[in-house]
Formats: sequence, C-alpha cells, structure tokens
Amino acid sequence: MTERLVVIGGDAAGMSAASQARRRRPRRNLEIIVFERSGWVSYSACGEPFHIGGVVDPIDKLVARSPARFAADEIDVHLHSEVVDLDTAARTVTVRRTGGVVEVGFDQLVYATGAAPVIPTMREADAQGVFTLRTLDDATAIKAAAATATRAVVVGGGYIGLEVAEAFLGLGLPTTIVTSGEGLMNRALDEDMQARVTKAVVRQGVGVHTGIRVDCLVGDQGRVTGVEADGDVLPADLVVLGVGARPEVTLAKAGGIPLGPTGAVAVDDRQRTTIDGVWAAGDCAEATHFLTGVPTNPLLGTVANKQGRVAGINIGGGDARFPGVLNTAITRFGDTEMSRTGLSESEAAAAGIRCASGMVESSTIAGYMPGAEPMTVKALCERRTGRLLGAQIVGGPGSAKRIDTFVAAIWGGLSGHDLAMSDLSYAPPFSGVWDPVMIASRRAADRALGVTT
Repeated sequence: MTERLVVIGGDAAGMSAASQARRRRPRRNLEIIVFERSGWVSYSACGEPFHIGGVVDPIDKLVARSPARFAADEIDVHLHSEVVDLDTAARTVTVRRTGGVVEVGFDQLVYATGAAPVIPTMREADAQGVFTLRTLDDATAIKAAAATATRAVVVGGGYIGLEVAEAFLGLGLPTTIVTSGEGLMNRALDEDMQARVTKAVVRQGVGVHTGIRVDCLVGDQGRVTGVEADGDVLPADLVVLGVGARPEVTLAKAGGIPLGPTGAVAVDDRQRTTIDGVWAAGDCAEATHFLTGVPTNPLLGTVANKQGRVAGINIGGGDARFPGVLNTAITRFGDTEMSRTGLSESEAAAAGIRCASGMVESSTIAGYMPGAEPMTVKALCERRTGRLLGAQIVGGPGSAKRIDTFVAAIWGGLSGHDLAMSDLSYAPPFSGVWDPVMIASRRAADRALGVTT
C-alpha cells in the first residue's frame, strides 16, 4: 500500500527530509508532496546578503536543486502553495494556491516551516523602503532598493544585521547599525568579544549605535525617511529590520502539535513530535544543547539540514538520531571574522555551570610572516574538571574557522589541557608554533583547575 508524505516547507529541512525518504522508499511505496509558499525551493538563505552586495549573481546561483530536479527523483514540489490549515486528527492539510483552495490528505507529515522575522510593533514599520530578510524574493527587493538609496539604517546587530550592513558597505551605501545590545553580536559573544567586533565594524566605515532601542520609524507619504532612536532621528530611505527571528509555528498550534519551552515544536532525537507520523525539523523545531541537555532553538542552516536528514532517514525506515547542537556559528564583516561555539560565560552561568576563561591576543599566522593579522581567541573551561565548554574568536582573515577545532574537542569531551597538548599542525604560513587555540585552552584550563604556570 502506498503511503503519502506531505512536507510543509521546501527549503533546507523539508527538502533534506524528502530526499532522504525518497532514497529509501520508491514512489510505489511512498508518494512525496512538498508545498512551498514562495517561488523558490532548496535555496541558501545564508547566501542572500552576498547577493544583495553583488558578490553572488544571478540569484539562482543560491538554488541547490530546482523543482525539475526533484521531479526527476519523483518528489512533487508545488510552489506558491501555502498551507493555511493543518488537521492532524483528520490527517489533512488545506492548501491555498493559484486556482483556489484544496484539501490534501497525508499518512505522514514533515513540518518544516522555518522561522519568521521579528517585526517590531512601531509606527511606519510597513512603509515603503522598510524590509526584512528571509526569502530570495526579500533579497531581490533589498538589492533593488539599495541601487537607488542614499542612506541605510540596519536595526539589529546580530548575524543578519552585520551581513546586510557589510553588503551595503560594499555597494558604497552609507549605513548605520542600531542595536539595543551593549555591543554587536551580543547574543552570540561575551561582552569583551562584542567590543572587538563593534570596534572593527566602526573602523571599516559603518556607524554603530549600541544600547539604544528604536522608538519608531519616520515616514513621509508612505515612504520611510528615518529611524527615531533615543530621541534622535537617523535619516534613511532604506531600513532593514534584523532584530531576530522566531519559529513559524502558527500551523503547528492549529494542528495541536505540542511546542516546547523555546516556543518551537518539541521533538525527540529522531525528529518525531508526540503525534504519530508527524515530524518536525529546521528553524521551527527545537534541538537539545549538547552540553546542557536543555532545549534550544538555534535557527541555523547547518542544524536544519541535519535535522531534515534525520527525519527523512527515519521516515524511510532507518534509525537516525540527532545528537544535539553547540550553537556553532561563524560570520564576517569586511576583513574581520568572528565565530563561536558551546557556551558563553552568561550561558554557562544560566545553566548553573561554573567556568573560567582563557584569552590570547595573537596573530593568524606566525607574527613575522607577511599577511599576519591580529586575532583574539577566548576559551571557556569548567571549574574543577577543566572540561572545554566553549570558545569565541574575533580576528582577521584566516582566524574564525579555527572554531571547528574547538567544536571537535568539545564534542569529544576533551579538557583544555587535552587540546593544548594535541598534535595540531604547524608551519609559519599557517600559525605560530603554539596555535592560539592551544594557548587559550591551556590558560582556561589552568584557571579552572587553579594551576599556576
């Protein structure tokens, strides 16, 4: 008997799940239908700022696989098809698309609706010239607006805010970032590392206002003209709201799919919800933090792809498990790179874990070599055990990808001293004889264990 799998959402998680399920079950055994409300499927949302800045063009370079490619694998993709109702008891979805509304039954369902940008409730938030960034269509619209804009303001100093501001800077568009945080990347980095990012962004030509909440937007005849923050008005004819995102769970609530403490869909390590045959993956679903065991909602493309893969393997009859996350992330602004993994000091404190930090100011390669760039590495270790808990890096080109060494060490349960004595590679064009990763780890472990060196 043929089952029907319906996938709601056609990006990373949804299409990974569909592809893995198809590899394990042929069409005669499993019909797969994907409903995607936008005009795009299987695309890189992370590449959107680079399209805005003209680095990646045309935009369809960001599309990994077209609907035709999926059709060749007998996966039926329906674009511009929005699921507007979900009935898990009747096992149906209601879909609005060109030509009307249809009801489609399912045996199994993958809920992969992603996340929606947070749009602050404020005056003129819907004015012409005000944007959020989620889909490729958003990126296209922002790029077009930037071509004629004279001044831009980006509200929010996180990943999206920095990457969009970098794109505008590359276009020669005067830009200011406004954030309520005391520094840029305040949700990802500790204060001492935030300060380094903020200084680097200002040095490269973008205005930064920290610790300020936007009161409202200012408009004239339906078009944005500025951003009012802390009593001052920053002129702008292009505003991008990048204050964050939240899991898109409207349909889940309507369908009675339980949510977890983060507000995202609660799932187990096989990506199952508590409703039989209903799975969830990606930005709309929770993940378990690898170190604390606490549910989190990381909103990262890496996680979405992995969770979708796990769901699809299990739908296909396999037994895959998602092991959790360290909330590892990396980005850049111009010639400054930044990355993080594991716990920050504030996150460790919130989890009731006592930690010590070690920091080193060094260079990306041997300091005497041409091309050496400054780099700061910070490591955190658990007190009494010396176990590595997290790391953050801010520096020049060639610095941030070192975070992956920390990821592997934390994943393997290593201590700071273990990493400090590991057999990392060395040659002057690549690092100093003691890589900064090793030095920061050793310092953090020494302090965590009360060792005097």
